[in-house]
Amino acid sequence: MDFTLDDELAVLRDATHRFTEEEIIPVAAEYDRSGEFPRAIIKKAWEVGLVSTCVPEEYGGVDLSVQGACVASEEIARGCAGFATSIMCNDLALTPILVGGNDAQKKEWMELCATEFKLGSFCLSEPAAGSDVAGLQLQATKEGEEYVLSGTKAWITNGGEADFYTVFATLDRSTRHKGICAFVVPRDTPGLEPGKKEDKLGQRASDTRVIHFDGVRVPASQRLGEEGEGFRIAMQTLDRTRPSIAAVAIGIAERALGECLDYARERQAFGSPIANFQAVQFMLADMAKDIEAGRLLTHQSAWMVDRGMVASKQSSMAKCFSTDAAMKATVDAIQIFGGNGYTREYPVEKLMRDAKLMQIYEGTNQIQRVVIARELLTH
Repeated sequence: MDFTLDDELAVLRDATHRFTEEEIIPVAAEYDRSGEFPRAIIKKAWEVGLVSTCVPEEYGGVDLSVQGACVASEEIARGCAGFATSIMCNDLALTPILVGGNDAQKKEWMELCATEFKLGSFCLSEPAAGSDVAGLQLQATKEGEEYVLSGTKAWITNGGEADFYTVFATLDRSTRHKGICAFVVPRDTPGLEPGKKEDKLGQRASDTRVIHFDGVRVPASQRLGEEGEGFRIAMQTLDRTRPSIAAVAIGIAERALGECLDYARERQAFGSPIANFQAVQFMLADMAKDIEAGRLLTHQSAWMVDRGMVASKQSSMAKCFSTDAAMKATVDAIQIFGGNGYTREYPVEKLMRDAKLMQIYEGTNQIQRVVIARELLTH
């Protein structure tokens, strides 16, 4: 058992840390205010190998391990979780192709994302099917050698910026998960139309939209796996990506702790730095212990996924614990900053707004607890 990063991951951590310090932190507050999508900076991230990190070497990619993705995601999220979500989204969109695609599909899409700056979106959630994935309503109707997609997806990251979408639809709504299929759909396919950009509480640099499918015709050659395998592909994808979500939460909490440590040493009250007050020290200690525990859970789940082990329980534990910890850390950070923390002049209110989404997307934390309990009761 070794808790140190190997040389390769240490280099990745340091390089991502520098990128975050130089490219993200100086502009994060402005992108948060404007809600503009930071395409130019995300392209820079692609140029240094931080986008589409899951692409295997045989297709020209960096073939980053899940643990490596966690290391990078934590560092990026320390600068801005909105940036991290949009950067990570390519791996989320590409993983279904790795999990369920044939050789030709992998070659087409992996090589494209390795050689050109392309963005992808993962289209699973719907207006009435978020936590209940098996209840999705996007209809896929087979017509000869094509499928016709009709319906709506919701809360789609990079929805208005993507060049391609991995889409989950059902052949028969009454069969629930047994009828779900997965497809890769290029942006320029007729009938595919992004809706309005959501005006979100936090992670405002990340583009989130509804996607409309109005008779979108998809060749059977763009279906991933066999008919009915879409649910399995989606679940295997989320098992692989949830550790990175946990890592983003750790990055948010780590930034909150750092800001609080600096502020507590400088802020005076009753003639003394507030760092000397036990009430403040306890909040700092709780942040630190939860960050360490969350990081250990995250790296354990990533380690298991990288070795081909079933990690549904551990991935859900990591996601649930770390995102809850990030929410608590950022709320406590505002408390430590007092009135200053409630203003946009200081970064902790943004951290709190960004942290809230972590408990909701890629499976709410209530769903994570369902997964954990199911694993406990069936094994």
